[in-house]
Amino acid sequence: MGGERAGDRFPGCRRGSASASQEAQEARSEVWVSYTAKTLMRYRTVLLSVAFSLAAAGAEIPRASPEEVGLSQQRLDRVTQALKADVKRGHLAGAIGVVARKGKIAYWETVGMADIETGKPMRDDTIFRIYSMTKPIVGVALMTLYEEGAFALRDPVKKYIPELGGLDVLSGKRTVPSRREMTVQDLMRHTAGMGYGGGKTRADKLYRELNVLGDNRSVVDFVQKLAKIPLKHQPGSAWEYSVSVDVQGRLIEVLSGKDLATYLEQRLFGPLDMRDTAFTVPPDKKGRFVQMYSKTEDETGIEPSPADRSEGYYDYESRWYSGGGGLVSTTRDYLRFCQMLLNGGVLDGQRILSRKTIELMTRDHVEGIRRASRTLSPGYGFGLDFAVHVDQAKSGLNGSLGEYNWGGLAGTIFWIDPAEEMIGLYMIQMLPPRFSRTPFKRLAYQAIVD
Repeated sequence: MGGERAGDRFPGCRRGSASASQEAQEARSEVWVSYTAKTLMRYRTVLLSVAFSLAAAGAEIPRASPEEVGLSQQRLDRVTQALKADVKRGHLAGAIGVVARKGKIAYWETVGMADIETGKPMRDDTIFRIYSMTKPIVGVALMTLYEEGAFALRDPVKKYIPELGGLDVLSGKRTVPSRREMTVQDLMRHTAGMGYGGGKTRADKLYRELNVLGDNRSVVDFVQKLAKIPLKHQPGSAWEYSVSVDVQGRLIEVLSGKDLATYLEQRLFGPLDMRDTAFTVPPDKKGRFVQMYSKTEDETGIEPSPADRSEGYYDYESRWYSGGGGLVSTTRDYLRFCQMLLNGGVLDGQRILSRKTIELMTRDHVEGIRRASRTLSPGYGFGLDFAVHVDQAKSGLNGSLGEYNWGGLAGTIFWIDPAEEMIGLYMIQMLPPRFSRTPFKRLAYQAIVD
């Protein structure tokens, strides 16, 4: 008597007749089907969401035995012996060496310590200051805007950054007007006429006096300082390694309407799942940040570098994002960036650039242009933010023509060899590097046996 009636649950149904009972059963079936369909749809939505998240995170680059990809384990052991010998001799605290080929990791060796004084070992996920290995990342980010039609390589820089238009050029003890404006291509191939301030010219002294790369709170501050310094060379007339990639960072901000850190996160780091690459080290990752080392005064060993080498990485309020050298990263993250490039601009279904754009970036753009600094090794030309191997006889290296690379101030290096489908990564933290970085590459190449 106080129970629920069919008519209360299913309008139109009445007890006491066969038809009413049948209608009630049909109604119950309709409700069950509807409930089941909605539940399945909810599960499907959840599963699709999870799948999308996993796809965005990206699968890890697979591993393979050296022999599977045409390398020799016995010969790769020579690389390990060299890494361990450098640690044993006190040249390095620790190192990570990686060789990938044909889309698979065939060699990954982690040796030594990340921090000798605290007894912290080097780990696969140790975070490094990559300094100038920031430059290729910023160059790729800029070229995503090129592909969207935001600029042309031959556009004058002043079109987007007026402060850098009409700069005079240093000529002896006086200045003269520039014969043409610097272009975006000049920025990307280091022919804009700028420098780093390490020379003896009046322009170099101004770089130091104005502290161009220091005490900035934004990329705008940097540009305003740079606009007060005459160019060292006529635009396009000389190759000199310079702050021009920091200018590229500002160009990205102007063209995209976003600060450099945000743009890199949205267009590169997020899609490529470069989860530890940033301009700062968050508090929860500080324990993974490697100690920087320098050689002792008597040059017999190494010692921790001054603490101020790390202070900027904990300044979370600053908007000074150095496109020329401000990022930190891990071996895993940078390998993902390299694999995307080797794949022709795509990784795990995330398309960053067209294959044709990467081909443009990795061609020599400075043939016949005078070299005004020694940063570029013999046998190498320069593309758009990458060094490019153009002459084996002059380089003396066993790598392929067309291999492209760059390195960082504290000894980190990478190279990508399209002909051999090969990537090399060498991660250390020594300022300045104690020894030549060439042996790691040479030893990696000698392991090819197919």
